[in-house]
This record gives sequence, structure tokens and C-alpha cells, in this order.
Amino acid sequence: QVQLVESGGGLVQPGGSLRLSCAASGSIFSVNVMGWYRQFPGKQRELVATMTSAGSTNYADSVKGRFTISRDKAKNTYLQMNSLKPEDTAVYYCNLKVIDREYWGQGTQVTVSS
Repeated sequence: QVQLVESGGGLVQPGGSLRLSCAASGSIFSVNVMGWYRQFPGKQRELVATMTSAGSTNYADSVKGRFTISRDKAKNTYLQMNSLKPEDTAVYYCNLKVIDREYWGQGTQVTVSS
């Protein structure tokens, strides 16, 4: 059974930084896409950033130049968030896509406020 566990959310002032981590466990096919999505109150989840197992990345326009996604060989993925803005406040979810299956973490709250 694949499980994703996020950590690293919290409260930060505008202009600050946070690093989210996602630890994946279980049997995961080597060809996959890991990513981060976020959800604002009353809205659908939206893509933040994804990274394939081959290293290709994709970012939402709203976070380009501020957020960086990365992965390591231990099935973990990270989201470095710099220059945070109040409009980045949301619940952030880790996502894994493998062939025809999709998995989600439980989410971690990020709040950007002074």
C-alpha cells in the first residue's frame, strides 16, 4: 500500500520561506510523477509543481521563480517555497501518479500572514 506523508507546513510572514517534504512508502513503480497541489477554501485543488522520475518539471505560473520542486532517490519529494505571499495560503497536498493510479497525502496547512 502506497502512503504519502507531508510535513513542513506552518505559519510564515510574507516574504518568508518554507520547505515542504513528502515521504513516500510502499511499492512504487520507478516511472512516475510526483507533485504538489494546493487547495484554497471553497476551491478545487490546483497544480503547484510536478516532477517526473526522469527529472522534468512543471510549475504553475503563479509560483514560477519562487517555488522549486525536487526529489531524492529515497522516494521523497520536496517543495522549497520562497518569497511567500498571503495568496499562497492554502492546504498543500503531495501527489503521486503511477501508470493508472493516483495517490494523495493528507495535506499540510501553509499560512502566510503578518
